[in-house]
Amino acid sequence: MKIHLVVLMVSMISLSVFVNAQTLSKEEMIFLTSDWKGERFSDGRPKIPDELLERAKHIMIDDAWNALRNEGYLNQYEGGWKTVNETLMTGRAVTAMYLPSRPDVERNIKERGAKEGRKGNTNSWPIDILTKGDLYVADAFGKIGGGPIMGSTLANSIFSKSGNGVVFDGASRDLQEIRNIPGFNAFVRDFHPSFTEEMVLMGLNTPIRIGNAIVLPGDLVIATIEGVLFVPAHLAEEVISVSEFVVRKDQFGFEMVRNNVYSTGEIDSQWTDEIKSAFLKWLEKHPELGSMTRAELDQMMEKRTW
Repeated sequence: MKIHLVVLMVSMISLSVFVNAQTLSKEEMIFLTSDWKGERFSDGRPKIPDELLERAKHIMIDDAWNALRNEGYLNQYEGGWKTVNETLMTGRAVTAMYLPSRPDVERNIKERGAKEGRKGNTNSWPIDILTKGDLYVADAFGKIGGGPIMGSTLANSIFSKSGNGVVFDGASRDLQEIRNIPGFNAFVRDFHPSFTEEMVLMGLNTPIRIGNAIVLPGDLVIATIEGVLFVPAHLAEEVISVSEFVVRKDQFGFEMVRNNVYSTGEIDSQWTDEIKSAFLKWLEKHPELGSMTRAELDQMMEKRTW
């Protein structure tokens, strides 16, 4: 009985630390992401299913960007990155916001963090809450010299906890060593040999700005060699489904054009019944691309803008 009580108390303390480390209450998190109707983490962050994260690895970022624009989401993409390698990443956003340090503010932040059980500099705190499938996204206000918020030790910790890398509107250090972490990637503004100076964590799992994009905790992050797209959690499945269809449509179209079955004009406009039937028969021969009914195809073509 005493053992169970101790376990319960430790669990409650751990939950308290997790919640207090945020700058958003659970109620505010749910309010800002109220269009999401699925499962959530204990702090209210949307929990996009692992299956969608995997499916998102096989779509084209251009198609996902276009699907978002069709829904009126115009500020979800940012390019201009330096990367460790060309590894594609998808994950649920864990967000952090850094600001230039100020002695009184940094002292108060660190004192409160110590009472909550936080250890080390504030740039290690977001890493403590990462879980598998998360992707650490930080607004480090583009700082390069004195701005790296990650080196090789933190990179190893990030990868071990999340199985993912990072997207930083800022810098990283230790590029040569980070390259030795298989499967890890970092999208940053630059690499620099300095370390974190005059910076303090001011927001954890809050809305942040990454260049021209707005990012909310729990967003689907799609990071490719082309750029990074932040998909609101409630639109993740729709955007992926549309993008998957465009991949199928493109492969079908490439084959039909190469073999002079249909012209580019026929493929790139609303399809006739004949082309729709040909597409569904072609899809049956390519089960690796998934399946579609005629009703699903008609519905997809009705809202076609690509």
